[in-house]
Amino acid sequence: MNKICLGAVCAVLGAALPLVASAQSCNVPVLKVLAQKSLGLTVMEKSLPDYQKRTGTRIEISYFGENDRRAKSRLDAATKAGSYQVYYVDEANVAEFASAGWIVPLLKYYPKDADYEDFLPGRRAVASYKDVAYFAPLIGGSDFLFYRRDLLEKAGLPVPRTLDELVADIKKLHSPPSVYGWVARGQRGSGMNVWRWAPFMLAAGGSWTDKNNQPSFNSPAAVKATQLYAELFKYAPPGAATYDWSNALEAFRSGKVAFMIESTPFADWMEDASKSSVADKVGYARPPAPLPSAAYGHGLAISAVGAKDECTRQAAGKFIAFATGKEQEQARLREKVFSDYNRSSTIQSDYFQKNVKPQILAGLKDTTPVSKLTIWPSPQWPDIGDNLGVALEEIFTGTQKDIPGALNDANQYAREAMEHVRK
Repeated sequence: MNKICLGAVCAVLGAALPLVASAQSCNVPVLKVLAQKSLGLTVMEKSLPDYQKRTGTRIEISYFGENDRRAKSRLDAATKAGSYQVYYVDEANVAEFASAGWIVPLLKYYPKDADYEDFLPGRRAVASYKDVAYFAPLIGGSDFLFYRRDLLEKAGLPVPRTLDELVADIKKLHSPPSVYGWVARGQRGSGMNVWRWAPFMLAAGGSWTDKNNQPSFNSPAAVKATQLYAELFKYAPPGAATYDWSNALEAFRSGKVAFMIESTPFADWMEDASKSSVADKVGYARPPAPLPSAAYGHGLAISAVGAKDECTRQAAGKFIAFATGKEQEQARLREKVFSDYNRSSTIQSDYFQKNVKPQILAGLKDTTPVSKLTIWPSPQWPDIGDNLGVALEEIFTGTQKDIPGALNDANQYAREAMEHVRK
């Protein structure tokens, strides 16, 4: 009896050995990556020769600007060209690519020892569609309330913790032309004014869709949020209603602005004394309640058409784990790249704690728990968002006075866009 059982066990083990060997040696000669330049990838490229030596896989990366990167990956996938095995994907197009079947669920091919759960919750949220992870984050962030510590201290004001307090303090510290109370993105675009407006809409009780999954961002709550966002431009520098994010940042670090809500990695811009007049004068906190902290993320995904077979997908998953791993994040820190962090272990590491300014560390601890995806995770995004952005810019600049009417039109456009896809 024992001999029979032993024989059966041996037979099972014997059958399993080829599978184990296959999994361990499942490499391809070349993996092609379609990507967008980032400091993290620049650091990672330095270790590619060693990666090729260890795995036998050569990595070829083709870089494009953001718009070209999105267009080229969309074309490669939609036409089934399959020229790339790995795509650089972001929160704005993960829904489109996942719903179309252009990228595959990642965790089946992402090695468990690479510890996907170590990524910050906000990063994992934006890397997912319908609760399925599709990319591993390379860069990302959420929101800080950037505030001038020196101005608040001089005025005897505490850091505003609610939106009502923030609005009141913006008005109190507004003293043009020397200091403006506020600055924000006003320029049209799903990643510009819509990105900043969305937390206000959600905080007011609005939502992107109703219970029937129909667009509903023309609700009374959305109108109220838009009125407030537009009103705050009265306390911003001239022309701010068409500012993009870089204009807003430059206004703040020139010392002309008291408050701004922007992405967390931009704290480094404020603390660069060679370019910022407010270095060591800025505080960082979570956006005042009930505003959520808008999470974003860019990362690497496996192309469904470029990586057609299981072996190639395993090799792609192995590379993605390498490029987004803990060791790579530590390598970035050693290269003084403190903006491209995505993991809890990175923030908790001794190097990060010792080399990042205390006020930024305090802000990260404050904002991380309220970080979430605030844009609409729709396959029709960013088209719907870009159209909404045009309406918002017209409202913010004053060329459109009818806020409910403008939102109704944008909402109807979204309904028609969704209906067109269904046909």
